[in-house]
Amino acid sequence: MIKWYQNVSNNEKKTFWACFSSWGLDTFVNQMFVIMIPTLTALFTITRSQLCLISACTLFTTALGGWFAGALSDRYGRVKTLQLMILWFAVATFMMAFVDNYYALLLSRALQGFAIGGEWAVGAVLMAETIRSQYRGKVMSLMQSGWAIGCALALLVCSLVTSLLPAHTAWRIIFVIGILPALLIFFIRRHVKEPEREITAPAVQIQSIRQALFGIFSPSLWRITILSSLLGLGAHGGYHTIVTWLPIYLRQERHFSMLHTSAYMMVIIVAFWCGCLVSAILVDKIGRRFNVVCFAVGTLITIRCYLFLPLSNEQMLLFGFPLGFFGAGIPATLGILFNELYPQQYRGAGVGFCYNFGRILAAFIPFLVNRMSVKMSLGTAIGIDASWAYALVVVSVLLLPETREGFKIDYLR
Repeated sequence: MIKWYQNVSNNEKKTFWACFSSWGLDTFVNQMFVIMIPTLTALFTITRSQLCLISACTLFTTALGGWFAGALSDRYGRVKTLQLMILWFAVATFMMAFVDNYYALLLSRALQGFAIGGEWAVGAVLMAETIRSQYRGKVMSLMQSGWAIGCALALLVCSLVTSLLPAHTAWRIIFVIGILPALLIFFIRRHVKEPEREITAPAVQIQSIRQALFGIFSPSLWRITILSSLLGLGAHGGYHTIVTWLPIYLRQERHFSMLHTSAYMMVIIVAFWCGCLVSAILVDKIGRRFNVVCFAVGTLITIRCYLFLPLSNEQMLLFGFPLGFFGAGIPATLGILFNELYPQQYRGAGVGFCYNFGRILAAFIPFLVNRMSVKMSLGTAIGIDASWAYALVVVSVLLLPETREGFKIDYLR
């Protein structure tokens, strides 16, 4: 697993740490918001419907941010755009610390979402174009494992701050800490180089943002874009259904204490990290598509057992491991697959749109779960919606071409 690190150049190593850190820090700040949802709900008297609106708006702006920032990187470069998105994210999070009502919180969260989508898309393309092809699968999966590190830090910081300060002050301090990702800009400016551009004919060179945005719908790419977008829809639909409602389900229906909830989150975090490591090994051995299928089927089976079987709280805690493990392999593979499906001049827009398009339609899933929970238990509603989402992942990825070297010509050098 570490052989690749010994064989790559200093620039490849520095780019990896920049992308890994930016994704980890973004997850760190984003997860702090998720952890503080119960506190914010009580302080601002937020209803379930209003919570759904926050989730929906964030998903929508994240999708727009991924597409727009990806196109911006096609036109002006990956490194400059990545710095812009990191700065945007830090400022939006800092603003969140000073909100005093629900609508200000909604606006700050929406602005934060735009930067989250843009940062991931640009960072994934930057890493894919910098690392040599024989290590791309491993490195891209390892980059995604930054999610686990960010989540663990968020859980640690939130637990520490809330134990030392009263609730009405703690959440503001936590969001002030969200300015930290901005420090990463100094490292990127000094140590990360822009990937070399492939020589393309003048007719296909990107001349404007409009060309970058809509080139992914050209006759040669529209089928790839549609199928990849459906894959993104399934992946995000399942993920955000679980992330949005699982904390509420654990507290309201299973009556988990804060201690149990924190222990459960740590199990999922460790499991996600392990899933990324296993995905890094499998993605080059069994191919991009089959790797996604295996992890999606594993998630589908686990979530149905998790929510529909009469498990005790201790069994649910243990079942969190396969849930986090299988959930990791899909996002860990999508960054590789989407990068390899698009030529360089449209890669940023393609990766940003397809990975994030699912967020737009997935924005309605929290509302759907809330609506369904009126006529059935919340756990049943979560299980049904997550199941169809991961089923869509399996179907759509099987309709896409395999991009692993030896199966299909690799667009990336």
